Amino acid sequence: MAGGWTRDGAVQDQIDDTVKDAVLGARARMPAGESLEHCEDCGESIPERRRTALAGVRTCVPCQSERDRDIVHTTINRRGSKDSQLR
Repeated sequence: MAGGWTRDGAVQDQIDDTVKDAVLGARARMPAGESLEHCEDCGESIPERRRTALAGVRTCVPCQSERDRDIVHTTINRRGSKDSQLR
């Protein structure tokens, strides 16, 4: 149930848009192309099974895990601003 001047379902639309943006962003960050045989960070060889499973892989599992720890996630729903609702 929406309140005030918002229409019914507006909150769910914001949630759906946030999830959609996150999925599109994750897909855009996925590697593509030919996989490397050696990790670009540490130089260790990347196992054949990893190279086959992930097209365009450039790092070994330990180095990728380290990179993933450095990702900063935001909890701000930019679509929830009043300006975006008025457009």
